[in-house]
Amino acid sequence: MDTTLIGLAVIAGAVIFTIVIYNRLVALRNQFKNAFAQIDVQLQRRHDLIPNLVESAKAYMAHERNTLTEVMEARNNAVSAQKDAARDPADGSRIQKLGGAENMLTRALANFYAVAENYPDLKASETVQQLMEELASTENRVAFARQSFNDTVMTYNTYREQFPNNLLAGFLAFKPTSQLELESPEARQAPKVAF
Repeated sequence: MDTTLIGLAVIAGAVIFTIVIYNRLVALRNQFKNAFAQIDVQLQRRHDLIPNLVESAKAYMAHERNTLTEVMEARNNAVSAQKDAARDPADGSRIQKLGGAENMLTRALANFYAVAENYPDLKASETVQQLMEELASTENRVAFARQSFNDTVMTYNTYREQFPNNLLAGFLAFKPTSQLELESPEARQAPKVAF
């Protein structure tokens, strides 16, 4: 009788232990998905501002079509990568592709800003100034959202990799995910908006 009670207590303890680990993994996964949703909102705002900026600049930069085309292509690639990553933020390869696409967009915007320096009328345009200020503000929001996402991913991955959680995480199909990182040192610098 005592052996049966001890056996049942051990089984109950193991079940409770598994439930606790499972629930914590679910909570952490939901936290990083929520953090990605915050990035998603800010990236959408960024992507929505760019066409307006390009349209406003077209009249002033008529012979700089290549620069404007480059910005729009980079923006479209970033939108596509954003939508793909939003489908499954737990998929590390999708997050890495999003990071690469956002890096390309940041470089294209930096090139746009550099070319825009040569157009005093463009720099004096109130609409363009306002759009660039909104874009700079959005860049800051993206940076904060990315930091929050990376922090929650780190917490999730750390908990997932700790023993004995790693045994249960693998068995329960909790995969590691990737942080949203910038690849190049130039892309780590915020675009300069100076008029």
